[in-house]
Amino acid sequence: MNRDDEPTTGWRSVYGDRITDEKSRQADRSEAAAATESGSLPQLSRSASLRSEGPGRGRTADRSASAEPAGQEPNATTTSVPAVRRRKPKVLLWSFLIALSLVLVMVGGALFYVWNGLRPTAAASSPVKFTITSGMRAQKVIELLEEQGLIRNAFLFSGWLKLEGEGSRFQAGEYELTPGMTREEIVAKLNEGDTVAAQTIKFTIPEGFTVPQIAERLAEKAGVDKEKFMEAANKPELWTGSIWTKGLPTNADLRYPLEGYLFPDTYEMKAGSTETEVINRMLAELDRKLDQLPEDWLSVMEDRGLTVHQLLTIASLVEREVVVDEERPIVASVIQNRLKKKMPLQIDATIQYLLDKQKERLLEVDLKVKSPYNTYLNQGLPPGPIAAPSLKSIEAALYPDQTDYLYYVTKKDGTNTHLFAETYSQHQKNIKLSEKNAVQ
Repeated sequence: MNRDDEPTTGWRSVYGDRITDEKSRQADRSEAAAATESGSLPQLSRSASLRSEGPGRGRTADRSASAEPAGQEPNATTTSVPAVRRRKPKVLLWSFLIALSLVLVMVGGALFYVWNGLRPTAAASSPVKFTITSGMRAQKVIELLEEQGLIRNAFLFSGWLKLEGEGSRFQAGEYELTPGMTREEIVAKLNEGDTVAAQTIKFTIPEGFTVPQIAERLAEKAGVDKEKFMEAANKPELWTGSIWTKGLPTNADLRYPLEGYLFPDTYEMKAGSTETEVINRMLAELDRKLDQLPEDWLSVMEDRGLTVHQLLTIASLVEREVVVDEERPIVASVIQNRLKKKMPLQIDATIQYLLDKQKERLLEVDLKVKSPYNTYLNQGLPPGPIAAPSLKSIEAALYPDQTDYLYYVTKKDGTNTHLFAETYSQHQKNIKLSEKNAVQ
């Protein structure tokens, strides 16, 4: 029990302060342990403070102090130390972000480079002309497109062509493209061969023209040099257009070797064609026209004992003598009949050929001109053709009518037809009839 003479500061145990002090010590130990785990020491409890301040409690305090765990100083002041936190690895994060940014920039730059290199060039109103020559490789064409400002980047364009499987179908020719066209439009034009129509010269050689007349017409209509044309027409080594010129006779009597071989027709050729090119083009047309004859034309010609040169010679006589197509086979029959009988042909057209200027009426003196082409003085065919025959005249010479006519005379009634006769006396009558019906 508490003593009456001791002041009371609260409830006391019947056992005195021992129990209370023991509990206080246990509480202090618990707080110390907790403080050790948290890194700080607790402050003294309020009861301990009161005991140390209370009167007559020195011993109790001493005992309490002596009861503290060994190695711990009593009533020692402890400083609270905060825990050290580790920093997050921000350096790695920033390194990753920077590297990612660089990759994105590089990829974006590459994509822009490709896009910019493949997009159309700046549009322009004026077209650009360029030429793809035969056998030119696709890569060379691409470089040419870049040079002409039609594409931006030849390297990228070439890669795009390979991915698309294009470039192998480009066609040769002269093209006209406009800056600003898409690559698909450019490739489509080159694949289709959508070329620009080249400047051409167009001329017509009438049937029955001679070599000098042809040269004159070409000089007038096609800008061909007349003298150069005549020179080329006398150089066999330049003639590559026809296989039939290989068999031309080396006859010094021929006035013009290519007479009758330059086929009369309407031609269209590239502007600036040379005289030799024009000649070979006309020779090639002769071969093409002969190929249009019936399939048996060669055997028929051989059966008649004729060469192509002789066939063209007869055809040229028919061409110069006849105007109406229906009469061509008849006149051809007269020529054939007279040749069989070994009679002079006596064709006025051969005399006209000797004269540099055509005459409306031949005189007696003209019929006596000494020349292999004079069929009044010489028997048989002249040395060669006297003009360029048409296909109809060639057909007539190859397939003449079967007649007994030996003579013919031109009607003078304006019909451009003839009167035919088997005998000389009948022929004389026809001459008188023609004069009687002459148009005044």
